[in-house]
Amino acid sequence: MSEKKKKLQWHPAFVAGMQIEFGKEARFLTFNPEHLLGTKPMQIDILIKKDSDHVLHKNIGRIFRKHNIIEYKAPGDYLSIDDFYKVYGYTCFYKSNTRTADSIKFQDLTITLVSESYPRKLIRHLQQTQHYDIKEMEAGIYYVIGAPLPIQIIVTAKLSKEENFWLGNLTNHVKNTKDVQHLLAEYKKHKKDILYESVMDIIVKANPKMFEKEGDVMCEALEELMKDELEAQLQKGKEIGQKLGEMRGERQGESRVNQLNQKLIALGRMDDMLKSVSDTVFQQKLFKEFNL
Repeated sequence: MSEKKKKLQWHPAFVAGMQIEFGKEARFLTFNPEHLLGTKPMQIDILIKKDSDHVLHKNIGRIFRKHNIIEYKAPGDYLSIDDFYKVYGYTCFYKSNTRTADSIKFQDLTITLVSESYPRKLIRHLQQTQHYDIKEMEAGIYYVIGAPLPIQIIVTAKLSKEENFWLGNLTNHVKNTKDVQHLLAEYKKHKKDILYESVMDIIVKANPKMFEKEGDVMCEALEELMKDELEAQLQKGKEIGQKLGEMRGERQGESRVNQLNQKLIALGRMDDMLKSVSDTVFQQKLFKEFNL
């Protein structure tokens, strides 16, 4: 199966993005992705447990209590009416699935529903059928007023790019070169952090045309972003040339590695580029693949 046809794994990137968003406050939270409910195949996307005595200041977490159930819809998926009742049911099951009766208090539960698009049908249903009020607390964050427990709906496309930069950019609709350059600049500040790497990786894979659109300009930006890794690859290329006799001097070795890096960057295959640094056999396969 080709890289483009592979289903993108949005959920791990979303979990990483949530942790990034909370910043220093994340130390007061415990993130449990795909938390299983009982022994049957039921699971909630994310369970976030909060230290009960800490008040969160991050906008997406102000509603949080001790046990917080998160439902995430990837770009292109729709947050439906049935999704609401499914998550509500899971939340009730989570409360009851304990050895000690009422050990999880109902008043300690919250629900967060996340989607890129505004769930118009769901919100209309909650207003007309359940008679709940929907209040936009700030850009992209809506509270469901009148429900038995705190519920919020987060629409990532409407989030503030200043306050929620990474969740707001977790999309397959990166709009323009300016946004791409901004993403690269922000990622450069955190490129050693695996959480940022997870989010940036899925953004690049989901928007290959935008990252290829400017050709050499984007290649130069990515090369600057990954300067340390590229320099390490260049050094590895020199060593391979000296040991195996496959390169005729330093200039030829540099040219060959540089050509390989440029091709991989243009195709958005940064994982392959990084892997080639430590795996000489894999690097040789890449040279062969691109006839270098």
